[in-house]
Amino acid sequence: MTDLARIQTAADLVQLAIGSTPQLNWPLLSVRCGTEVWVKHENHNPTGAFKIRGGLVYMDALKRSKPDTEGVICATRGNHGQSIATAASKFALKAVIVVPHRNSQEKNTAMAAQGGELIEHGHDFQEALEYAQSLAEERGLHMVDSFHEYLVTGVATYAFELFGAVPDIDTVYVPIGLGSGICGTIAARNALGLKSKIVGVVSENAPAYALSFKAGKPVSTNSADTMADGVACRVPVDEAVSTINDNIERVVEVTEAEIKAAMRHIYTDTHNVAEGAGAVALAALLQEREAMAGARVAVVLSGGNIDIDVYQAILAEG
Repeated sequence: MTDLARIQTAADLVQLAIGSTPQLNWPLLSVRCGTEVWVKHENHNPTGAFKIRGGLVYMDALKRSKPDTEGVICATRGNHGQSIATAASKFALKAVIVVPHRNSQEKNTAMAAQGGELIEHGHDFQEALEYAQSLAEERGLHMVDSFHEYLVTGVATYAFELFGAVPDIDTVYVPIGLGSGICGTIAARNALGLKSKIVGVVSENAPAYALSFKAGKPVSTNSADTMADGVACRVPVDEAVSTINDNIERVVEVTEAEIKAAMRHIYTDTHNVAEGAGAVALAALLQEREAMAGARVAVVLSGGNIDIDVYQAILAEG
């Protein structure tokens, strides 16, 4: 786990590069949830998601420790890749991004515009990851995994901002993809010595971290078939599982219908766009609405990168 000094240093770097994001209390959303709700708007980052924070901190550390590095490679469904492509360009590094087939076309277009060399391989994230690992060795590129100490330290800065701006938060709902976001939230909470409870959220169609929490050890699944691609994980990270299991209250599983409804509620109540993973935290709060009545609650809107045709269809369902 990272400490307060390192999080503060990372926050200074992030602030200089991209600024901070707001945490806002929306009255309509609070009425809907039956309690005081604060939204951490990571959809307001330049790449549309929280991952850029980790990418900046990672590339800064990489250039300091391995100044001769010429290029990096990663696997992604989109937000990690946008982070790495953008951060790598700021540090004059080549970035190769491997995505699975049928990935979000708008995310693919964004990664290319941000300077990434895009390669499509595999039917899901895990297959794209394994291919990226083989390419890293073949092409002499530095492999950037989706979970790493530097990434956790970087994304911990959003929770550092949230806790600094909103005192006495009772519970924070955080999406779980591979785990950097929730582990960063844990790190910031612990470093600041706060008592805020942390609840992880997954799609019931991608329950690896929920199963891992129940089992007390990493549990993989055969599929992760959810429209919320930011939480479409079927092979959890051992280190993330250990940190999560030791530091959070519970993991909530939400349905695809609940995710889509939360996306619509975010639009109607705040006029913000949330991708599937960005809406799962609100979906979980709404699922636990009665239990959270009267509490000061925060939800992490982790990103807003969703293809327009998908978003139109979800809004139309409502």
